[in-house]
Amino acid sequence: MTDMEDYLAFSVRDFATATADKRPTPGGGTVAGVVGALATALGEMVLNFTRGKKAFAEYSETHEALSVRLARSRGMFADLTADDAAAYTLYTKAAKCNDETKESKMATALTAAIDVPRQMTALAISVLENLIALGEHCNKYLLTDLAAAAVLAEAVIRMSDYNVRVNANNLPDQSAAADLRKASARDRQRAAQLRETVEKIVSEYV
Repeated sequence: MTDMEDYLAFSVRDFATATADKRPTPGGGTVAGVVGALATALGEMVLNFTRGKKAFAEYSETHEALSVRLARSRGMFADLTADDAAAYTLYTKAAKCNDETKESKMATALTAAIDVPRQMTALAISVLENLIALGEHCNKYLLTDLAAAAVLAEAVIRMSDYNVRVNANNLPDQSAAADLRKASARDRQRAAQLRETVEKIVSEYV
C-alpha cells in the first residue's frame, strides 16, 4: 500500500486518479485530511494577503498568532491523513490474522478508525474558529476565499462523522457507540453554526 508520504508528494491530478482507482486508499478519510489541509491553506492565504498591511497594523499580534495556529493545523491535517491510511493498514492486517491475537488487533484497528476522524473533527472546528477570528480583521477582497475555507472545513467534519458512525456500529459496547454518535452529531451541528458565522461576515461585503 502507498503510504501518506507518497500521497503528499502526488500532484493534484495523480491524487485524484489514485482516489478514483479500484483500491481502498486513498478513501474518504484520506480525502478528508487533504480537504482539511486545503481549507487551512486557504485561510493562510487570506491571512498572508492581510498581515503586514498598514490598514491592519493594530491587529498584528492577532495575525501572528493566527499564522502560527493555522500553519500548525495544516501540518496536523497532513499527519492525520497519514494516520488514516495507517489505521486502514492495521485493519487489513488484523482481518488476515489467524491466531489468538486477532481480537485484540481488531480492537486496536477499530479504535484507530474512530480516533482519527474524531481528531480531524476537533482540528477542523479549531480551524473554523480561527477563520472567524481572521474574518473580522482581514482583506475584504479575499472574503470569498475565507468562505470557501469554511465550507471545506465543515465538509471535513461531515465526512468524519460518517466514518465515526460506520465504525461505531462495530463497537462491542453499543452504549459507548451511541455516545460517540451523539458527540459526533453535536460537532457536526457546531461546525454548521461556525460556517454560518463565517458566511455572515462575508455577506456584509459580498
